[in-house]
Amino acid sequence: MPWNAFVKEVAQMSKTKVGIINVTGYAGVELARLLSQHPEVELTSVTGRSTAGKKLGEVFPHLASIDLTIKAELGEVSLAFSAMPHRESAKEVIPLVSRNIKVVDISADFRLKDASEYLSWYGSTHPAPQLLKQAVYGLPELYRHQVTSAQLVANPGCYPTGAILALAPAVKAGIITPEIIIDSKTGVSGAGRTLNLLTHFAEANEDVTAYALDGHRHLPEIIQELTLLSPQQSPAITFVPHLIPMTRGILTTGYAPLAPGKVSINKKGKDELLQLYRDFYQGEPFISIVGVPPHTKYTWGSNTCFIHPTIDLRTGRLIVVSCIDNLIKGAAGQAIQNMNLMLGLPETTGLGASAIYP
Repeated sequence: MPWNAFVKEVAQMSKTKVGIINVTGYAGVELARLLSQHPEVELTSVTGRSTAGKKLGEVFPHLASIDLTIKAELGEVSLAFSAMPHRESAKEVIPLVSRNIKVVDISADFRLKDASEYLSWYGSTHPAPQLLKQAVYGLPELYRHQVTSAQLVANPGCYPTGAILALAPAVKAGIITPEIIIDSKTGVSGAGRTLNLLTHFAEANEDVTAYALDGHRHLPEIIQELTLLSPQQSPAITFVPHLIPMTRGILTTGYAPLAPGKVSINKKGKDELLQLYRDFYQGEPFISIVGVPPHTKYTWGSNTCFIHPTIDLRTGRLIVVSCIDNLIKGAAGQAIQNMNLMLGLPETTGLGASAIYP
């Protein structure tokens, strides 16, 4: 065997074998793209129900360089990503956990700690409530230590990622009152690849609409995590998502009255608020605190979350804006960030690409 081929084979043998359950969704296909370029893991198995037996590159031509056939069942791996829809995902995760395989679940099945909340918001009894306490909520900026030692990580939802990261410093510091309004706008890829009249081009193009005004399924996730940051006062959150005619990205704006006496309602207070956020996220590789309102295009294809906090001097309210790519930091990128921590790798491994602009 030629020396170069031998070295390559040895390097491949040392890599962690990983797999993706349901590679055919938007999160799954982004996972495949990012994992194929990861220097420390080898993507060895991918599944898809309707495309089993086809080459990955046949279904997704931009991934033709990945020489894998989509299977009906996952092969032998050390870590698996489940990109199945909620309810379906738990069925796949339970046997993997019982075999001591590390799992990052991208669905909502293990995010909520209260099984009764899962029933209320997802309409079915949780099939493995005993795993809810074991599962770690995979927002590394808040739970890095727990993720590092976890077997099962619940990857946060895209809306909660942007909202929690935007509000966490203010909630933790107690500088706002519990009355919080969260306004989020997302591109159509957040609805997934399943055909839907609302995301049909003729319906979504040149149109903006609010939806889920009676309560979005990501709301209990946001409430759960912000409450844990400040248990002494439960937040009263109004969350309104909007669908806008772009492919990917989420822009979230949070509003809350400033608590009396906590922050000066002037230019000095604005500077103090900015410093509070910079201190909270000091050293975080995927958080960028910026002095001007960010654009979703700053994040396209990147795992970075941009955050801009400020004060409305007329009303004494906090205004904080965050931007993420819903398919990267809101799904596949954050899942790989969690995987890196679970495997003891540098957190940024395989996630160093800058955003595509414009």
